Amino acid sequence: MRRAAPIAALAVLAAMTLGTVSCAAPLLKLPAFPQQPSPTPDAATVLAEATASCGTIRTLTAEIGVRGSVGRQRIRGRMIAGLESPDSVHLDAAAPFGESIFMFVAKGGRATLLLPRDDRALEDGAPAAVLEAVTGVPLDGASLRLALTGCADPSQVAGISSGGDRWRIGSGGQYFERTSPTAPWRMVATVYQTAGRPAWQAEYRDFLNGLPRTVRFVSRQSGQFDLTLTLSGVEINTTLPSEAFELAIPPGTSPISLEELRRSGPLATGESTDGR
Repeated sequence: MRRAAPIAALAVLAAMTLGTVSCAAPLLKLPAFPQQPSPTPDAATVLAEATASCGTIRTLTAEIGVRGSVGRQRIRGRMIAGLESPDSVHLDAAAPFGESIFMFVAKGGRATLLLPRDDRALEDGAPAAVLEAVTGVPLDGASLRLALTGCADPSQVAGISSGGDRWRIGSGGQYFERTSPTAPWRMVATVYQTAGRPAWQAEYRDFLNGLPRTVRFVSRQSGQFDLTLTLSGVEINTTLPSEAFELAIPPGTSPISLEELRRSGPLATGESTDGR
């Protein structure tokens, strides 16, 4: 077995810590999923109110402050993000003094990652796999846009059950809450469960104009990831140039495989899966 040398850009990403990272806020106390869920008569209203602000978003740009941990590494930094429906993404992760750590673009189900510090690049990758290798969070372009806006995809909500006066629970792991009988329903959490993988959840707080300004991604398996994202400078439905989702690879850049990226990323085990 071979221990992988850390990619310099990813090592810097893990070291983007200014002072001590404070303890994360407690997780939301979510109601238990009903063992025998039955449809609630206000399901259409719940979904309509929860998606009223986010359901019409075609594009979103924001500066995102990131703090928390991935694997055993503390993270603190910022990203510039641009997203466009259905699945286009541009992320530029920067060090505290502005130097780009990695650039990630995805469109049409394919992704490109550039590590400028290492002169390495991965092209034509699966977006969710590439993003997971560098951040721990397994989201593709379409899912990332929904996750950052706290939006439920109606096609993934086959049914909504009651969790009492305050809660409604979607069949796809969505948790809708209203703080009073006259308040609108909002999606405040989503639990992601995929066979053979650790469950994780997204949580939404600090709503402004119907959209969350604080998003937390946390694995239910200890030691995976716990990231709090703070969105500022949010602009929606502005026109984004097509070149925003294209990434020119500089001459002299060497390729990096997804497996090498995984071995060098924040969730690396330090061992090669090919047995060498």
